[in-house]
Amino acid sequence: MDRLVIEGGRPLKGRIRISGAKNAALPAMAAALLAGGEFRLRNVPDLRDIRTFSRLLENLGVRCRREAAPPGAGDEFEVPDLVLDATTLTGHEAPYELVKTMRASVLVLGPLLARDGKARVSLPGGCAIGARPIDFHLRGLELMGAKLQLRAGYVEARASRLNGAQIYLDTPSVTGTENLMMAAATARGTTVIKNAAREPEVVSLGEMLQAMGARIHGLGTETVVIEGVSALSPVTWTIIPDRIEAGTYIMAVGTAGGEVEIENARPDHLPAALAKLRATGLQIEVDGRCIRVRRSGRLRGVDMKTLPYPGFPTDLQAQLMAVVSLADGMSVLTETIFENRFMHVAELNRLGADIRIEGRSAIVRGVKELLGAPVMATDLRASASLVLAGLAARGRTTVSRIYHLDRGYWRMEEKLAAVGARIWREKE
Repeated sequence: MDRLVIEGGRPLKGRIRISGAKNAALPAMAAALLAGGEFRLRNVPDLRDIRTFSRLLENLGVRCRREAAPPGAGDEFEVPDLVLDATTLTGHEAPYELVKTMRASVLVLGPLLARDGKARVSLPGGCAIGARPIDFHLRGLELMGAKLQLRAGYVEARASRLNGAQIYLDTPSVTGTENLMMAAATARGTTVIKNAAREPEVVSLGEMLQAMGARIHGLGTETVVIEGVSALSPVTWTIIPDRIEAGTYIMAVGTAGGEVEIENARPDHLPAALAKLRATGLQIEVDGRCIRVRRSGRLRGVDMKTLPYPGFPTDLQAQLMAVVSLADGMSVLTETIFENRFMHVAELNRLGADIRIEGRSAIVRGVKELLGAPVMATDLRASASLVLAGLAARGRTTVSRIYHLDRGYWRMEEKLAAVGARIWREKE
């Protein structure tokens, strides 16, 4: 098992290139189940979750391969294309062994039902940050005519052909909206999803489906309308930049100090995060797909509440906590999306932060410095917050259990080292 070692106190300076969004790549990979032929996905990061999902698709009969760009075509942080071919499906089961570590595996349910009328998918796993039921997926598929059973930890689903339906989501579930959009793309008639998720990753999937021949209206709004078509075609598709990775590296400047250019980003995908970070006093300039970040002096505390997009992302809450743990004054961070997403608090306090939990809020009193210590990651975004805190802490910080980090950040220690951080990976 690996760990990261960080010797803090070094300001960052240089450029960091943002990779493709894991949370956009995974549904795009699932969408390849909807049509025979060769899909080419560009800008797909080589992350643990991507490799797991590739094995899941291979288990269903999909041929998956990486195809490198010609020598000299890109920089060291660009990745080969991911090529998928689901012309022949030989299986319809997503087994527990592959699903248990990654909630996004449930995204194969809708496409399998749409393509072949049957699916058997293990109930999903992922980070232990709270209950994330798939009721929305199942209720919507039942309204579209699927027959579902829950048996021995699996969802077993059948449908001769799905039909359009009026679906209302109790909460704007991202994976629920994505699964139902894919299922509805070739359903008979029109499907209307109300209270749909509006995240950029959902919009990107919808645009990919449109490129495949789907008829979808209302992307990025609360009501998405899908007019079913008889068949879809394979496409070449480029994955959008990872807004959570971009936000994380912006906040790295907030903890470590310095001046960094964040390249290949989508500032328009981070409206609430950029506004809140500017309120701390972090200096942020946007120029197209480049975000320039500079910190001079101590930042100010802020209050924040996580909300569905376009609100402040829950996936950046832990990283913001690392930033304001060093800010002047008190901050109140309220988590409204997941009920168990403060597991990083105890570890930040080990580094000298002053944080206490009151219900679904974290009360953060800024301290003047953090001190390096051994800490342990509890989930993906908690891992990132500990790295950010370690960049600022005096002395040495070791972050254990970084397999969580590897699920969502590609070569993080290399990207940070390239801008001056003293950080490396070693075996525990």
